[in-house]
Amino acid sequence: MLHRPHDNLAVMAVEPWPLRPTEARVRVTATGLCHSDVHRVTGAIPAEFPVILGHEACGVVLEVGSQVTGLSVGDRVVASANPECGRCWFCINGQPNLCETIGAMRARPGARGPGGETINLMAGLGTFREEMNVDETMLVAVQTDLPDEQLALLGCAITTGVGAVLNTAAVTPGATVAVIGCGGVGLACVQGNRLAGAARIIAIDPVGSKRDRAAGFGATDVVDPRADDPVQAVRDLTEGRGVDYAFEVVGSAATVSQARAMTRRGGTTVLIGAPDKEELVTFNAWDLHTEGRILGCSNGSCHVRRDIPRFIRLAETGHLDLGALVSKRIQLEDLNSAIAAMAAGDVVRSVVY
Repeated sequence: MLHRPHDNLAVMAVEPWPLRPTEARVRVTATGLCHSDVHRVTGAIPAEFPVILGHEACGVVLEVGSQVTGLSVGDRVVASANPECGRCWFCINGQPNLCETIGAMRARPGARGPGGETINLMAGLGTFREEMNVDETMLVAVQTDLPDEQLALLGCAITTGVGAVLNTAAVTPGATVAVIGCGGVGLACVQGNRLAGAARIIAIDPVGSKRDRAAGFGATDVVDPRADDPVQAVRDLTEGRGVDYAFEVVGSAATVSQARAMTRRGGTTVLIGAPDKEELVTFNAWDLHTEGRILGCSNGSCHVRRDIPRFIRLAETGHLDLGALVSKRIQLEDLNSAIAAMAAGDVVRSVVY
């Protein structure tokens, strides 16, 4: 649990909030550590404190509320930070990743502390705990033999990275692409571009081990932004034009500007990384006037009840490599050291068991 920005996470016993009629009680079997969690620790993304972090997980249903209709005790489930009610305007009109219930779900308190204080949940989930009560709209039942550590990544890294390619950008076969940032989501984005049939995939990251992983996942070229100007390097690799699609997976104004600058005229820049909410980016209006496109990306524009089973099938048949994204397996007590390692760029994804 995090009590304030820049604190260490505290491992402690809490009292779960009573199970609501539309919720299921889930035993968390694996949960991943994402940069969005680190952003809450650093204060880059605001949070209501105290808060239980974590939003990428899988588990087993232990109990269901009186109004739950789509889940049963014993079901394996993947938790999604984006609810999908199926009834609101956005769900009905093909954008369930923008479901209108998201605010209410994320505002629900999740537990009480030793002194009776209310404890909040990151993204309405708070997966860094042994058990959690989650609304049915945020859980997807799955039938697969994939291990827990791989299923957990479907809660964020895979849906966001692969979904950004297949759903948000709709990358076309033969395209040229650049991916800035090769952490868990960025490497999923590299894999998504390979699946989409991109002819040239340029992976950009200052960490050599991440560039190596990107090459293993299908990147045709890698760029070290500390050694070379990434914009010029991308243009040199694309006959001076720039790429058809650039994916920014860092979430900083500097890399957003680089992503747009390395996108060809009429090309598409996709903003995946979670930025500081106070950060502003300036674009040249003429660039956009000449058919430049900038797309925001929330959860890979995924329809999770459609896409999570689809990504599972791709993993089961060897088209998606989920296992190679897991670089470290830890316990809840190891989260603070794992956060420091992620901030330093030493790991891709740590998964808590």
